[in-house]
Amino acid sequence: MRTTAESVSSRIETTAEPIELSLVVPLFNEEESVAPLIDRIVAAMTGYAPRWELILVDDGSTDATVVTARSALTRPGLDLKIVALQRNFGQTAAMQAGITQAQGRLIATLDGDLQNDPKDIPGMVAELERRELDLLVGWRKNRKDGLVLRKIPSFIANRLIGRITGVRLHDYGCSLKIYRSSIIKQVKLMGEMHRFIPAWVAGVVPSSRIGEMPVTHHARQHGVSKYGISRTFRVILDLLSVMFFMRFKARPGHFFGSLGLGLGAVSALILAYLFVDKFIMGNDIGTRPLFMIGVMLFLSAVQMITTGILAEMIARTYYREDSAVSYIVREVYAGDAAHP
Repeated sequence: MRTTAESVSSRIETTAEPIELSLVVPLFNEEESVAPLIDRIVAAMTGYAPRWELILVDDGSTDATVVTARSALTRPGLDLKIVALQRNFGQTAAMQAGITQAQGRLIATLDGDLQNDPKDIPGMVAELERRELDLLVGWRKNRKDGLVLRKIPSFIANRLIGRITGVRLHDYGCSLKIYRSSIIKQVKLMGEMHRFIPAWVAGVVPSSRIGEMPVTHHARQHGVSKYGISRTFRVILDLLSVMFFMRFKARPGHFFGSLGLGLGAVSALILAYLFVDKFIMGNDIGTRPLFMIGVMLFLSAVQMITTGILAEMIARTYYREDSAVSYIVREVYAGDAAHP
């Protein structure tokens, strides 16, 4: 028989208003920004009637980010949860950790550097519902960043990503996004793939259910940017990975096998020509470069085909392990907020 305390706890959980919206904010060395960020979020969500929660994910900060954030755990009316990762795993892993902890029907993500404006969130939620979308992406139409190091590389990357993935958006890099929880939780974020989230979501739902909306963008006020020009090269490498996974995620053997068959066909033509030249025409082929090319292409073809078989085996084994995660949580802090 359950105790009286257990019965009371059960009644409270049953009657509690379900969380409608979860706000997920990855943080890394943002001790000066986290307090004003919380203030801005609370002010922006004051007129939002449904129940909402705020999840701050500290990605292994080496400053006082967590200490500063914990001071808000007792703030009245704020449903705050702080997820502290064991070390720095990257923004994508931090975002995945927050999404996993989120309990809302909808999930909003934004940066913790005060460049995204929380005031846009209620309007984006309304726009997502009005257009019946599964993902609404913020578009920093009037972006407050440097032209050469940020705007131009971003413009090129957005065009390239849109052309390759088929999901054409003006701003893939904006962290301010609204998702339906049931959809984004079907997507497993790994590596540094957060900027390609719309492409990953397009693998779960039609691209027609992905939209964008102009949002406010502010210049960075505290700290330093975590990105530089080197990000451009990482984006190119990540884009190749996205293209591979979008087209060959469930059948990597087809990718490597196609390369192997192509190389094998070229090798067969070269060796057939040399066979005729040797045994019919009577010419010496032992020292000819073409002979070595034909042999190397044959070996490469065999290698590609066997790699494809191994890739199929690894993929089937790996994706069967649904419990694998790309981060480790050290502690989770939760406040006892009172909800109206």
